[in-house]
Amino acid sequence: MQGLIGRRVLSGTAQSLLRQRCFSQVAQSEVLRDNGVATPKMPPFDYTPPPYTGPTADEIFAQRKEYLSPSMFYFYNKPLNIVDGKRQYLFDESGRRYLDGFGGIATVSCGHCHPDVVEAIVNQTKRIQHSTILYLNHAIGDFAQALASKLPANLKVVFFTNSGTEANELAMLIARLYTGSHDIISLRNAYHGNAAGTMGATAQGNWKFNVIQSGVHHAVNPDPYRGVFGADGEKYANDVQDLIDFGTSGHVAGFMCEAIQGVGGIVELAQGYLPAVYNSVKKAGGLFIADEVQCGFARTGSNFWGFEGHGVVPDIVTMAKGIGNGIPLGAVVTTPEVAEVLTRRNYFNTFGGNPVCTAAGLAVLKVIEKEKLQDNAFVVGSYLKERLNALKDKYELIGDVRGRGLMLGVELVTDRELKTPAKAETEHIMENMKDLGVLIGKGGFRGNVFRITPPLCFTKDDADFLVDAMDYTMSKI
Repeated sequence: MQGLIGRRVLSGTAQSLLRQRCFSQVAQSEVLRDNGVATPKMPPFDYTPPPYTGPTADEIFAQRKEYLSPSMFYFYNKPLNIVDGKRQYLFDESGRRYLDGFGGIATVSCGHCHPDVVEAIVNQTKRIQHSTILYLNHAIGDFAQALASKLPANLKVVFFTNSGTEANELAMLIARLYTGSHDIISLRNAYHGNAAGTMGATAQGNWKFNVIQSGVHHAVNPDPYRGVFGADGEKYANDVQDLIDFGTSGHVAGFMCEAIQGVGGIVELAQGYLPAVYNSVKKAGGLFIADEVQCGFARTGSNFWGFEGHGVVPDIVTMAKGIGNGIPLGAVVTTPEVAEVLTRRNYFNTFGGNPVCTAAGLAVLKVIEKEKLQDNAFVVGSYLKERLNALKDKYELIGDVRGRGLMLGVELVTDRELKTPAKAETEHIMENMKDLGVLIGKGGFRGNVFRITPPLCFTKDDADFLVDAMDYTMSKI
């Protein structure tokens, strides 16, 4: 991999100043190698997992290949056998500790095996695990009320599901029923799920099968880094109006988007885009659906919900992932008026809103508030982003650092002018960071973006270790 990274030629003085900015105190205390970068050291953590006595990684992998779908892909040349987790750390079969910089794909919000969430799950399971929403149980109502209190305006009617895909499917159905229109607009590079309707709203070819996907139009993505209009959100919004004028009858069911595209590579929508689009969609009779599956539940730090950073209030909000800290749980929240459309026929979800999952969800909300995890996501996320931007100053390989709070992306390119995707380098660095004890994700249509979405209990020391590991790995290729 020699020569893959074009590093800037710095004077001795400049290198010294940059090193002071890029390295944590922990790393500076280590012996510097011949390339001038210290071997990073993982922060201390007072937990030792119990001995693991189960099957080995090789045995599990062989079993997986024989009995599970071949569509199930995995990270790393040799997949990790993760057997234990605590707060922001994971442990493999040998007891080795890893810093979790991916959070189960932006899902672990409070931290792995948070005692309050575990206690809520266990206590509810001991009483009753499942009955059906045909009977009364306070767990579902308690959580729905608490969830509604976190949303603006009249968004207070909740329908629970088991996943983000289910939530988005239901949101699309509700919008079509309420408006009497079929056409929905989503964004290119979006990911909203992999079922019949949501696959249509998803706009990345590698997530779409050749099956009927009707009634969805994909607007130009307001991507400040790769988009044709840079960070000018209002110019991108004109394409939505064009789609309404030329691609529909003039009436639409709705517009669906993520405030920060997760699977798409942590792409923040250009400022000014959503208010302009909101006006166009409302004039066409449509509803605004905010997909908060990844960026909701305090992950962005500055707000509890991603859409709040754009000054708009949606008609429908969908959520999953961080809502349950790993428990299968999703939700659709809308207004009483819009929610009424589901009474026209029977609509039911057997497991949606079961007592165990909703008890877990309520515990998650309480932990986020009690431990001030939104504030932590803002403070630690801002610090982490600063350190990543310092790396961008050092390595030409880093084309862009973006995102908010603890939902950050680092896009790698072999040429900053052409923005040529550095897919091979992304995989190489990710593999070597794992060997140092740091796990991060990757995404983007071109597979060249690091996705950094750790548990919200991440610390500044963790941020230092993550960046130092990335620095160390980049310095050696």
